[in-house]
Amino acid sequence: MYETAGINLHGGKKELVKARLGKILRHRDFSSFGEYYDHVINDTTGHEVTILLDAISTNLTYFFREPQHFNFLTGKALPEIKRRKLTSGDKVIRFWSAGCSSGEEAYSIAITVHESLNGMQDWQVKILATDISTEVLARADAGIYEEKKLEGIPYELKRRYFQRGSNRWKGYFKAKKEFRKTITFLRLNFIEDFSFAKPFDLIFCRNVMIYFDNPVKEGIVGKFFRNLAIGGYLFIGHAESLNGLRHQFKYIQPSVYQKI
Repeated sequence: MYETAGINLHGGKKELVKARLGKILRHRDFSSFGEYYDHVINDTTGHEVTILLDAISTNLTYFFREPQHFNFLTGKALPEIKRRKLTSGDKVIRFWSAGCSSGEEAYSIAITVHESLNGMQDWQVKILATDISTEVLARADAGIYEEKKLEGIPYELKRRYFQRGSNRWKGYFKAKKEFRKTITFLRLNFIEDFSFAKPFDLIFCRNVMIYFDNPVKEGIVGKFFRNLAIGGYLFIGHAESLNGLRHQFKYIQPSVYQKI
């Protein structure tokens, strides 16, 4: 896991790994962890490693998680981004939800930005949402959620951006097509080399770096810096910090950093 994805499975994670992989052993009739390990190592297609990553990855998320970030987005970051882009004539706002899990974060960003740009139809919003898990990306791309997942979203926003399911989809909501089109879901491994044609105006990477050691964190943060526009913001989880890491970001407030 460390070589493939930079995930630091220290001794304290042993029981978690045992429980997650135990399900694979039972469902696929492997007689031991050793047998399963050999099977993964000898698979040249990379398919088994992907299944393993899906099993190990923790994907706890919900809509508008850590609401202080969305308040900062509407109150400070977006007004700054709009002023900067009006000066340059660039009417495209680019966001990256890095470690997007099942998509709630990306859709929360999209709702926030669309509401903030109300009445400014000539603006274009592009949101890239990435994760290493193909399983959660498929769910995110479908944009279908149980009703209880949307309980924290005000009724008017729910009506505007989601459609209620019926018949076999009763009790579910689906993100509306035009709304989903602003988001591109893509598999991405942070420790691999990557770059993007255009820099992002804002990057969300929250509650992801807790799975990495400092050398891997520094490499990832450096990639974020290179792919962020001047004046852009990086949001990390409230339980995370860049303290102790070599980086070029300016500290703004807890869990918020800026490229200057």
